[in-house]
Order: sequence, then C-alpha cells, then structure tokens
Amino acid sequence: MPLPEQQKRELRGRGHGLKPVVSIGNAGLNAAVIREIDLSLAHHELMKVRIGSADRYTKQQLIDALCKATNAELVQAIGHIALLYREKEDQPSAKTRPARRQARARRNAR
Repeated sequence: MPLPEQQKRELRGRGHGLKPVVSIGNAGLNAAVIREIDLSLAHHELMKVRIGSADRYTKQQLIDALCKATNAELVQAIGHIALLYREKEDQPSAKTRPARRQARARRNAR
C-alpha cells in the first residue's frame, strides 16, 4: 500500500539527518544484505541505503527488489541513496504520531 504524501513528507524530514546504514555494492542484492536491511528496518523503522550501481535502470530494479524482499516502502530515492520505511509491529507508526505543526498549534493554543 503506497504511503500518503503527507506521511512521506514527514518521513523525508525524519530521514534527512540519517546516514546510510547499508551499502549495496557491485555484487548486488544477496541474502546477507536483505537480512541486514530487514533487521535494521525492524529496529529503526526508517533507514537509508546506499546503492553503488552506476546504471539508473539497474538501481531502480535493485530498489524495487529490495522493497519487495523486505516488505518496505520507498519514501525517496535521490542519487545513490534510497530512504526506506517499514512500520514497526510493536509500536505506533508515524501515521499515528501528530505532525509537528499540529503539535505546535496545540501547545500554543493552551
């Protein structure tokens, strides 16, 4: 299920300061890389992945395969960096968290 645009905007803001956790090199996508990304998504919910492929088409294929293998959503892909999101099962997701503006407005209204 695609993410709503408002949630993507919030996730892009949260992911701006992140460093890439996993790098995919010329060897491509293998079971160890998928397992590492799966563990990172289970722990962090939002992560950046660096893709070392030079070809734009190959890079997009890798991102699509990665999202499918880890059951994650692509939030943003710029250059060689992809921002991935997968909701944690045990905690409320970013969907249920109030946006910063809404929270600020509530604080100021008090």
